Amino acid sequence: MQTGGRPGHDASVETERLTLRPLGPSDVDDLEALHADPEVMRFLDPEPVEHFLGDSFLAAHEKSGGRFVGWFEFKPLGDGVVELGYRLHPEFWGRGYATEGGKALIERGFTTGGVQRVVATTMFVNAGSRRVMEKCGLRHVRTFHVDWDEPLPGSEYGEVEYALTKDEWQQT
Repeated sequence: MQTGGRPGHDASVETERLTLRPLGPSDVDDLEALHADPEVMRFLDPEPVEHFLGDSFLAAHEKSGGRFVGWFEFKPLGDGVVELGYRLHPEFWGRGYATEGGKALIERGFTTGGVQRVVATTMFVNAGSRRVMEKCGLRHVRTFHVDWDEPLPGSEYGEVEYALTKDEWQQT
């Protein structure tokens, strides 16, 4: 893996099959197409595309062919804690890309970015995302409930938080 910079600050990451780089205005069409897919948004509330432009969100492209796979989030929350997130086109689900990108960001954060803890959340019913978090080394910390104005199907089961500390990561 090749990396540069610190998490969330103009850093690109290369994995075996992916190139991750900060999302920018040239990615708006790809973002809009990704967020227009009902399968992708099944467990998510829509947000304006502008929310994703900036240092905390990274566009993911296949190295072979350059196709837009989706995006990864590695957003500093303060005190050495970052939030890991990802959103991929369904055609790329089940190929290990989410795990590959997530692990690369975690490694970079813990080795060069001053990160002490990585957290991630999803709906309890989002089994695919929970599997990715577990494959990235994160462990279930808690299940909690949020009162949503317009709850999504499955929200009655709550949200889950997963986390991994630098100490835990170093022991693996």
